[in-house]
Amino acid sequence: METNLVIEGVKFMFLGMGTVFAFLIIMILFMNLMSYVIHKFFPEPQPSADMQQAGAQKDNKKIIAAITAAIAHHRQG
Repeated sequence: METNLVIEGVKFMFLGMGTVFAFLIIMILFMNLMSYVIHKFFPEPQPSADMQQAGAQKDNKKIIAAITAAIAHHRQG
């Protein structure tokens, strides 16, 4: 009885790739389920309008400082 090693190799390759593919699909499904459960039972708190405006002003000040520093550095050469 003669065995073709190439065909056996291809069979093992598809078996291994199929196993990895199935594992990855199952892992993605469970991660999505976990994300759904976490977001359902532990939602992120929504900041108030005052906090959002204060945060935006603080971010704007940081951006202005970064731009000013970049311009000063560029002018120095």
